[in-house]
Amino acid sequence: MTETVDKTPKGAILYDRQVIREISDERFEGSGWLHAEPVSGSLRSAGRGNTLFVGNVPRQFVLRHYVRGGLVGKVITDTYLWTGENNTRPFAEWRMLAKMADYGLRVPRPAAARYCRKGPFYTADIITVRIPNVVSLSEYIAGDPPAAGFWQSLGAAVFGFHEKGVFHADMNAYNLQIDNDGDLWMLDFDRGRLLAPGSWQQKTLARLHRSLQKIVSLDPRLHFRIRNWEEFLEGYFDAARSE
Repeated sequence: MTETVDKTPKGAILYDRQVIREISDERFEGSGWLHAEPVSGSLRSAGRGNTLFVGNVPRQFVLRHYVRGGLVGKVITDTYLWTGENNTRPFAEWRMLAKMADYGLRVPRPAAARYCRKGPFYTADIITVRIPNVVSLSEYIAGDPPAAGFWQSLGAAVFGFHEKGVFHADMNAYNLQIDNDGDLWMLDFDRGRLLAPGSWQQKTLARLHRSLQKIVSLDPRLHFRIRNWEEFLEGYFDAARSE
């Protein structure tokens, strides 16, 4: 994967010419595409409403505007402190996605990333290639019961990311996506990093467990019970022991 950085009047755009040939500030707005639609989903799987599907089949993209969550997000919506171009969230995420793609991990292919300076602050956006035929884990377990062995294979797949040192800052039942074959894809690596093995691995597993428990509290009919988490951990640690 190759990268090009073009300066703009307000900031800069990082992109891969092999993925997206023409890029401009207009492409980071829904109005800059002939087709744009908000990402929708049940059980809060659509995120904070800051994401659009843009472009047309056969290649569509996902356009995401960076917004803050939590208590800070109630006061400061979408601005971040400027500490240098390479430290901006979109450039860091773009480059992390590129590395993971090189590792052969199932992640969206990065297309373009942008920041716009506003004095000591900046706003940010990222465009990735849309993964076809995937749904969030939360939606996947809302349908028919998963096939036997699903949770073990999911645990093994998550270990595959951890084995490569992939730290996901918010690994939850929405950022884990399942395709038609039941395979795992992982999305949204804002604030993600590549780290040496450590306690962060167990913390991200705990984060995922809390997320699953929360969505079951929203809809008890979902196909997730204590035994499923035990199967997940079995798959995760079996994969770890086999290394």
